Amino acid sequence: MVEQFVGTWALLSSENFDEYMKAIGVGFATRQMGNMAKPNLVISVDDAGMVSMKSAGCTTFKTTEIKFKLNEEFDETTADGRKTKTLITCANGKLVQQQTWEDKTTTLEREIQEGKLTAKCVMDDVVAVRIYEKGA
Repeated sequence: MVEQFVGTWALLSSENFDEYMKAIGVGFATRQMGNMAKPNLVISVDDAGMVSMKSAGCTTFKTTEIKFKLNEEFDETTADGRKTKTLITCANGKLVQQQTWEDKTTTLEREIQEGKLTAKCVMDDVVAVRIYEKGA
């Protein structure tokens, strides 16, 4: 099911991302860099079922990579420095990433719609939507 997500995806649009970053506790300076970055998202899967999700900025902002197996919780250090317990599952055609830290939880839902990857970032009542287009 993860196979449909495999590839290099370029960020096309981002709605409400600054509000989302605020909601998860990202400071002003880091939000400014995050808003300027137009990252490529590179998703791959190896023969053992290990998934790699790499966000490579087209600016000097951080490149981050997580490697995981579906349905297995792991420790993640996010681009903004949060240390989270993360669980990624695949259901109903969506790749759902749940990050938990300091009694807070955020969910990132990724799905393919009309050939584009849509990432919905949810923290409480704040929702950001980022749309990616498959690159070469």
